[in-house]
Amino acid sequence: MTDQRPQYGELATPEEQRRAAGLPPLDEVVIVPPAATFPPAAQTEGPTGDSSTKRSHPLDRFATIAMLAYGLINIVVTGLSYLDLPSVMNQTMKILGIEGEFTNFAQGKTWGMIAAIVLVVGWSITAALSIRRLRRGRITWWLPIVGAIITMGVVSVCIAVPMMSDPAFVAHLDQMTSP
Repeated sequence: MTDQRPQYGELATPEEQRRAAGLPPLDEVVIVPPAATFPPAAQTEGPTGDSSTKRSHPLDRFATIAMLAYGLINIVVTGLSYLDLPSVMNQTMKILGIEGEFTNFAQGKTWGMIAAIVLVVGWSITAALSIRRLRRGRITWWLPIVGAIITMGVVSVCIAVPMMSDPAFVAHLDQMTSP
């Protein structure tokens, strides 16, 4: 024989259950749209809880994109000039007041090509990391600056190698250091 007694709330209507629980009647309840119930930070997250749809600050986004665009123009112009590094070195030596001409053509061409490649690779890595951070909604304006500093440091070493082994430049350095 089974116990046929009603369980708690089986015989009460929904309105009676709400009243017994101390809740207002259903017609007095204000329904709030689901998006408004989340805190502002949670609204920027994607459906899986990641922040892939979060947008970065507009000024940060503009500054980052502007610096990347300027960097792209810079690497195209500078990279093309590094492909003819001996003529760039001649101009640099004239500006510095160094007598003579750049004669280390073989190393100049090789290291000029390496410097141009380093420029392109450095900008590409910086752009990829910047875009990744922008998509995640993180502050990114500093990344193109750091990328440019690191890239130009490596490029400077590439340019210094043929210049430091050029006889005219070495003679100028010797002349400056001797009394």
